[in-house]
Amino acid sequence: QVQLVESGGGLVQAGGSLRLSCAASGLTFTHYAMGWFRQAPGKEREFVAVISWNGGSTYYADSVKGRFTISRDNAKNTVYLQMNGLKPEDTAVYYCAVDSKGAYSGSYYADYDYWGQGTQVTVSS
Repeated sequence: QVQLVESGGGLVQAGGSLRLSCAASGLTFTHYAMGWFRQAPGKEREFVAVISWNGGSTYYADSVKGRFTISRDNAKNTVYLQMNGLKPEDTAVYYCAVDSKGAYSGSYYADYDYWGQGTQVTVSS
């Protein structure tokens, strides 16, 4: 049974930083791409970032490029999202997800077949 558990969310002032973690179990973590998505109230789920199986390839949404960094530690079965320079518009529930079809993936949410429960990030102005 695949499980993804996010942590690290919270309340932060604009300009601050948070580091999200997503611990995976029930799958061969090193085989698959991992992604982060977010969903704000009343909005559709939005792609944030994706990382390939070995961390050699990353891709970001334009809205977070230069501020967020995705990384992974395959020894710990964990993917991270370092968020710097946070803005109020970054407020959302953040989800990690795995694309179990391969080592690389993209920004389309339907390509991801396992999801965590989400962690709330709130950025105050």
